[in-house]
Order: sequence, then structure tokens, then C-alpha cells
Amino acid sequence: MGENDILINFDKTEVRPKEEINGVININYLGRFDSIVINSQIENTNDIFTFIKLNDKKINYSYARMSVLRQDLKDASKIRFVVTTDHVPQVTSNVKFRASIIQEHKEVANHVAFLKILP
Repeated sequence: MGENDILINFDKTEVRPKEEINGVININYLGRFDSIVINSQIENTNDIFTFIKLNDKKINYSYARMSVLRQDLKDASKIRFVVTTDHVPQVTSNVKFRASIIQEHKEVANHVAFLKILP
């Protein structure tokens, strides 16, 4: 497992409620894998992000965790997605996104990115 087997990045590090955030996951893993899992967590709240686009296809997926099967990927080295949230923080909220490579129900690599939601 290499340090750069999977990388998750966003077009900005600070966002406001209902603002679209563009994300990219680069997959450099040379081994076999079954799926990529994207987890999102807004600290100290039950609020979530909604995935509204996956690889240029419009979706409406309102869950904190999304699995993308390898067989559903056109390009096995890159996933593009867009998310948004209705969360309105009192002050600033910290956000963690984690992208993981899954092979036979085991995580073989992951990467974490952090964002902030501004009021």
C-alpha cells in the first residue's frame, strides 16, 4: 500500500451552506479492488452532504457514505463528484471527507481531506 494510492481533493477548502463543492478522487492503486467508498462527516452534527453529481451524471444521494463499484467506473483512475449541504453552522463547522479503496470487504488504502463550512 503506497502513500498516494488514493487522493481526495476539492476545489475549495471553505464553503457556505447550499454551495456546490467539486471533488476529485485520483486512484493510483495498482492492485485489484472492488469499490471506492466516500465518507463525509460534519463534526458535532447529524447533518449530511448530498451527492448531486457523480462523473458528470446527475444524482441525488443524501447519505454520509457512498460506494462506487469498480465495474461502474468508466475511468478506473479518477472519480469526479459534486456535493452540497444544507447545514448552517452557528460558527464554523469542520468537515472530514475520507476516500477508501475496498478489496474483499477490507480497506486497502485511504486518504482524508478537510473542509470548513462557514455561517
